[in-house]
Amino acid sequence: MRVFTAALATETNTFAPVPTGLASFKERDYFPAGQHPGHLTASAGPLWALREVAPARGWTVIEGMVASAQPGGTTTRQAYEALREELLDDLRAALPVDMVLLGLHGAMVAEGCDDCEGDLLGRVRGIVGSGVVVGAELDPHNHLSEAMVRHADVLVSFKEYPHTDMLERGRELVALCAATAQGRIEPVSAVVDCRMVVPFHTTRQPARGLVDRIQAMEGRDGVLSVSITHGFSLGDVPDMGTQVLVYCDGNALQARALARRLADEIIGLREQLAVHYLPIDEALDAALAFGAGPVVLADRADNPGSGAPGDATFILRRMFERGIRPAAVGPVWDPMAVRTAFEAGEGARLMLRVGGKTGPASGDPLDLDCTVKALRTEHHMAGLGGSAVSVGDAAWIESAGIDIVLTTLRRQATGTDVFTGLGCDLATRQIVVVKSAQHFHASFAKVARHVLYVGAPGAATPFIQTLDYRKVRRPKWPLDAID
Repeated sequence: MRVFTAALATETNTFAPVPTGLASFKERDYFPAGQHPGHLTASAGPLWALREVAPARGWTVIEGMVASAQPGGTTTRQAYEALREELLDDLRAALPVDMVLLGLHGAMVAEGCDDCEGDLLGRVRGIVGSGVVVGAELDPHNHLSEAMVRHADVLVSFKEYPHTDMLERGRELVALCAATAQGRIEPVSAVVDCRMVVPFHTTRQPARGLVDRIQAMEGRDGVLSVSITHGFSLGDVPDMGTQVLVYCDGNALQARALARRLADEIIGLREQLAVHYLPIDEALDAALAFGAGPVVLADRADNPGSGAPGDATFILRRMFERGIRPAAVGPVWDPMAVRTAFEAGEGARLMLRVGGKTGPASGDPLDLDCTVKALRTEHHMAGLGGSAVSVGDAAWIESAGIDIVLTTLRRQATGTDVFTGLGCDLATRQIVVVKSAQHFHASFAKVARHVLYVGAPGAATPFIQTLDYRKVRRPKWPLDAID
């Protein structure tokens, strides 16, 4: 069997101020055909799963381009079309093939194209024809479109949030597509729109129990796969929202009935699934009231993983104004401040302007009398699924009892070592503010006594009722009242 695999992925916040161009892909993950490294990277779950099983099965695997960018603003037309055509050229060069397995995101939006994945899958199908099995792995924060489902034989989304199961879902995709190509199963899909958008934090109930029950269904009684699309609320496109995708073995009625039942259950759980975000001062009050720390505060509104810049100062400013210490904040995206800190050197004391560089959604910069505690070139932290994530050059500065990690690359906090790798001991801090929505949880929950979610201002605000949607298919809860 000949199998082609490749990846093209990013998550697009259509309200974010920083566009996503070719440089955004090349500074994170960009590997031309045949040059993917010997470790798992973002969106390469299918490729890695194929590397595991192909030699023993005698398959020939042709590895095409793998490219993924940190979530950000709308992808430029030039970047999308250039990367899309590179991937498609790699596919044409690999023909003939029996399967095409792709690592996608599902919420990539480019100038002039609201459904990049549907467009790409349609072009792939046009090249290989109807007799080749096409499958893709998706992030659950996708915009599941009719085109995506129609052009693929199988789509599989991560089930965990934080997304710790990228490789497991890649293995699942490989198994289902191989069984389809060999004629052992006939995947038939059904999709139900829940008319809402909510996250599924699988670190707590009821999402944890729901996902466990779904996984117990798969592979039994004709149920092949169940994926829950959380939706990505910061993408203003028609298909944004929570949906249920079910594949059954040759039984369309069964697939539709199961998708409808699960969708109705999810709709009934929407209030419990929704995240309770505290205003800044309420979050700080609650963190202090716990007494012993560290208490981790998640700054969702400035989460680079949701397309925000990562340089907002709203929470940090209130901590200085209230004299809160000892505390730690990071990673804050500020290449200019990092360069200044490197010029000054470790141990230097200086006035440094921090954060607030991108625009109004990031707040005003802070002018701090600070000490440079540590500097690292090419600093890394643990990512999801065991990968290492570069944050570029990093500086740990301290001002008035608050430690701040500054970075040259825009990254969300996924590993505690973004702090500890610089020597900052989180165990001695009362409050730790992380630029992340939920992916921090896998690592930071190991050291946190408590975790709070903060509803600060920012480019990735959780208060989506304040956003000016133009394209989303309405009504949709919580944007609209739906019984």
